[in-house]
Order: sequence, then C-alpha cells, then structure tokens
Amino acid sequence: MSGAARRFSPRLLLSELMMKQWFEPVIPFLVMIGLALYFAATIPDYASVANSVSLLRLFAEFGFVALAMAVCLISGGIDLSVGAIFAIGNFAALFFLLVLGWPTWAVIAATLAVGGVLGAFNGFLIGYLKARPFLTTLVTLIILRAAVNLLNGAYATVFATNSPDSAVWDFLGEGSVLGIPINAATLFAVLLVGHLFLSRSRYGWHLTAIGASRKAARHAGIRVRLILFAAYVLSGILCAAGGIFYAARQASTDSTTGVGWEFQALTAVVLGGVSLAGGKGTVWRAMIGAIIVFMLTNGLVRMGIPGYITSAVIGVILLAAVGIDVKWTKNRGKAVQKTYVNPAAMPLAPAPSVAAASGTPFAQNDRLIHAEAIGVDQVEGPEDVILDRQDRLYGSTRDGNIIRFSGLRFERREVFAHIGGRPLGMQFDKDENLIVCVAGMGVYGVKPDGEVFKVTDETNRTWYKLNDDSRLRMADDLDIGPDGKIYFSDCTTRYEMTTNTLDILEGRPNGRLVVYDPATRRTRTLINHFYFPNGICVAHDGRSVLIASTSLCKIFRHWLEGPRKGQTEVLIDELPGNPDNINRASNGDYWLALVGIRTPTFDLATRKPGFRLRMIKQVPTDEWLAPGLNHGCILRFTEAGEVLESWWDPTGISHSTLTSMREHKGYVYLGGLENNRIGRIKVDGADPAWTGYEAYWGAGRRDGR
Repeated sequence: MSGAARRFSPRLLLSELMMKQWFEPVIPFLVMIGLALYFAATIPDYASVANSVSLLRLFAEFGFVALAMAVCLISGGIDLSVGAIFAIGNFAALFFLLVLGWPTWAVIAATLAVGGVLGAFNGFLIGYLKARPFLTTLVTLIILRAAVNLLNGAYATVFATNSPDSAVWDFLGEGSVLGIPINAATLFAVLLVGHLFLSRSRYGWHLTAIGASRKAARHAGIRVRLILFAAYVLSGILCAAGGIFYAARQASTDSTTGVGWEFQALTAVVLGGVSLAGGKGTVWRAMIGAIIVFMLTNGLVRMGIPGYITSAVIGVILLAAVGIDVKWTKNRGKAVQKTYVNPAAMPLAPAPSVAAASGTPFAQNDRLIHAEAIGVDQVEGPEDVILDRQDRLYGSTRDGNIIRFSGLRFERREVFAHIGGRPLGMQFDKDENLIVCVAGMGVYGVKPDGEVFKVTDETNRTWYKLNDDSRLRMADDLDIGPDGKIYFSDCTTRYEMTTNTLDILEGRPNGRLVVYDPATRRTRTLINHFYFPNGICVAHDGRSVLIASTSLCKIFRHWLEGPRKGQTEVLIDELPGNPDNINRASNGDYWLALVGIRTPTFDLATRKPGFRLRMIKQVPTDEWLAPGLNHGCILRFTEAGEVLESWWDPTGISHSTLTSMREHKGYVYLGGLENNRIGRIKVDGADPAWTGYEAYWGAGRRDGR
C-alpha cells in the first residue's frame, strides 16, 4: 500500500466529516438546493430574478421568527409564543404609526420595546421563577393570541381607513438595498451579528453552555437566570422586528397574522440542525431550515395544493426532524466511534531474535533486575527522567506533576512543579529551564524556581487536511539543538493520551516532527505524516535529529545541516520491540528504551488491517495485540545505527514498560510509563563525570564559569 493510500481512505474521510460540526447541516442544505431546483423546473418563472426578489421579501419576516425560536432552543428552552409576539409587533407598529401618529423612528423603537417586554415576561417566568418553557410560552401564546383578536376587532377599521405619509415607512415595506429587499438585507445583517454573538462572544458561549447543561453552567459560575432572561428578551425583539417589516409591507392586520408560525419556526430550526435538547445550533442552520419550510409552503401553494395538505406535510416533516434529531444526538458518538479507527497495512521488518542463546546484541539477560530503586511508591509512572547540574533527579508523572528527588541517595522528595495534563519528555535548556512535553497541552517550561510557563501549544495547520491539526494534540518527547531550537514529536493528530495506542493499531502516518524557534517564537511542522514519532534526540554534533517510530519499530535520522539537509533516512531498520525515548550516552553512543516487545501476533496483525478492525471492536487490545509490556529493555547503539548491547528485565517486576533512560555520572536512570519507581544502574566504563547538561551547554554555562 502506498504512503498516500495509508494517509487517506473513504472510511477515514467519512469519520472526519462526521466529527465536523458544519457537516451536520449538509443534508438539510442539499434538501434546500433540491427543492429550489424542483420548483424551478415545475413552476413557471420560479427561478427568475423578479420572483427570487419577491420570495426574499416574503421570507425575511418568517426568518426573524425562526431566528427567535433558534435562540430559545439553543438556550435549552422553547418559545411557542413567537407567532403571537410577531402578530403583536405588527399591530403595535400600525397603532403607533396610524393611531398615535408617531414618526417612523419612534414607531420602530416602541415596537421593538413591546417585543422586548413580552419576551421579558417569558424570560422572567422561565429564568428567574424556573417555570417550564413549553407550558409557559404555550400559555403566553393563548393570552397574546386572544389579545390580538380583541385589538384587531377594535382598530381594524381605523387601520383600513388611514394610510401613512412617510417615505421611510414606504422604504421599509417596498425598498431595496443593492437589489436586495430591505427586510432581507436587514435579516442578513442580523444573522452576521448573531453568528458573532454565538460563536465569538462570552455571552454566546454562556448561552450555549446553559443549553448543553444548566447545572454544569451554574457550577461554572455562569449567571444562568440572567442569560435565560436575556435570551427570551432577544426572542421577543426579533419577532417584533419581523412584525415591523410585515406591517410596512402589508399595512393591515387580522386574526390570522402569524397563526401557526411557531410550529413552522420550530420545524424549520430543528430541520436545520438546531437541537431540541439545547446547547447545539447556529443561526445559519436555523436559516437553512427556515428556507426549506418557506419554499415548501410557498411552492405547494403555487402548485395548487390545498392548505390543509401543506399543514400536514409540515407536521410530518416536524415529526421526522424531531425523530432524527433525537436519534442522531443519541447515536452520533457511536457512529463516529465505529468509523473512526481505520487500520491500514503496516508490514514490519523482521524482528531480530531475543533468545538468550541467540548470540545477538538483543539477547535477553537480567542486567536490569537488580537495578537500585529510587522513590518506590513515591512516584506514579515517571515516563521520562532527567538530572540537573546539582545531581537532582526529576520524573514526569501521570498526576500532572514533576517530582524532584535530591540528597545523596535521593531520599528527599518534593513536587517541583504542577503542570497538569500528562507530562512526558523533558530536557533542560541553556538557562536551566526544564522544557516539558505535555500531552493534550503542548510544550511548557519550568523555571529553576518552579514557575511554569507556556512555550507553544500549536503549529501551522496543514492546508489540505479536513480537520484543523494546528493544535498540538499529544506532544511526546523533545530535545534542544545547539541554537536553542526545540524539536519535539506530536505523535498523533487523531487521538488523545488515553487512546493513543489506537494510533499504533491503526498503522497510519498521523504524527509529525515539530520545531519551535525561541528566537522568533514561531512553531512549524518539520516532518508531516510520520508513523507515531516518539523519542527525539539531537545528535552529538547537532547536525541531525534522531526519531523513534514506535509503530514501525525503527529509528530514523532527519538531517538538519549538511548536503543531506531536509532528508530523512532509516538509521535502525530492525528492532525487537517498540522504541520510545532516545538519549545521549557519554561515549558518543545513544541509549534507547523499548516500551514493548514484539510478538508474532503483533507482527501478523500489522499486515492484516481487516483483522485488526474486527478484533478492535470485539476484544480489548491489551488481551490480544499489545506487545510484551511486562518486559523492560534498553539498548545502546552507535552513531551509525549499530546496536551494541541490550539490558533487560524479562520479569517486568522491577522495570516494565520502560520509556526512558538517562546517563549521568556513570549511572543510567530508568523511567517507565507504568512504574512506581525510578531505577538506577551502574554502567561499567562510563565517564563518571559526564552529565547531560554539560554535554549540551558546557560546564558552568549559566553562571559563566
């Protein structure tokens, strides 16, 4: 299978599309386009410019009402009185204009105020008195509809025998802006503001959060009652705005004004993708649904279909939309889960023999079994370990802490820093700041006094990728070049810390090598589409960087300088396990940890993606596919990629799942993802004065000695 085929597949594309929020209204959008094409083909002059302008003018007023309903649904409520408030707005505008004789600007302000007051009544009952939105607005609907009938009976004759003498009022009814009816242009402007309000403002976020979980929003300190009150006030104002344009266009009112619009608006916004459960939806989705309902109603009427059939069709659509909304909300996660993992063939190089009698550098032994234990039960999963210039030992632990041990035998334990997330790879920069990869957060630093600061949490986005991959999803390991640039692995752009092993099982190049330049404070992706890059180590001469591919069981070298600059080559092709962190050795070699040992089952499954997919769905991966995680192993290899020796704990009792090792003053210190200790073992022939900091930055770099 080619590299491009491993990166892309129809199933992969579908799973990523299903995760995009904008993909949900694709079907309603296609329905809208289909309806427009159908009516254009069956109704004479339906697609003409004149008819399109006329339809826009008729639609805009209903669009305001649909938007009002959408705001209430997003907040987790509902407003069944939107049609009645629209009718009241229509009556109020005509009353202020024709009976009281107010100027147009005053009519507009007063009518909007009437809508706001009616919405405030609903908002007070629902937000502050905690009344149920459905029953509250149903009662409001009944009361307001009765009021409309009474007022129309009293003033119908007055409205019919008077006409306004105002150019501005006439413009509101029949005017256009750049060929677009004024009411439609105003609706579009309101939609833009509404989009910014919901997606970019704090109050919009709070409104959505309340709709998703009112209890959680309250615990988060959101002013739930005030936001709900404001939502219904806004709903009333939007309905009144639609009523103003309707009054200016029709110049009349009757008992049927806005009748049934609440149910049409509800059908529209749910059909567009605004959830009945609350907490999900956009103004654009509401408008897509509103256009569908409007076109369907208008088209059926123009085709001579009786009104009662049209109402029945709208009712059926509402039932279908509600059913789909409930089912999709309940099962969307399951659907994404079933399609998200997409294994690809990943044939590995043959695994070298690890048998004790094999005579190879990989032969199992017991050299790690008797390693000295540091901080037993005082450290939780030290994925990486490192020592500073004062011989203090640091471990990055699963509880979000950096633990520091000091003293002659490391008997003193302290929490050096609490970063959060899952701290992983670490390295000291020339100023003795501890730079740390944190899964789910990015790259952070800890100053010598324990102060935590952010280095970077994003890189440049891959322009052709469907999902935004600019966020650093799982920064894993890092190293620092002579020029201060920080090279680090982002091992997967599709999975999180708790599910990252699925990336290895998937067998696709979802990872990348990223570099941060402190001089420019810019982060960029150096290598994209890499197979689970894990351990990172800048070579002794600083001209290249070594990269461990955990899924391919290989070590790569990426050239930073020289004639092969920018090229990536395989340094070690055959390893008996899954490589993790890489670090320098005092004699010019390198240390490598193997987090798991390959098994025949693992090697066979990597060649059969269909088998892996079926097994992933039925059996926990640690029961059939996970390599031998109960083995601890580190290797030493040369600059040329020749493996010289291996150190093992085949029992896994002391040091299983080894992920890191650091040489320091003649000892190698061991860290493991699941271990409850840090190991230390003497290295025969190692330089007893060699430290990692001095190898990188020179002795006394900080104080100038």
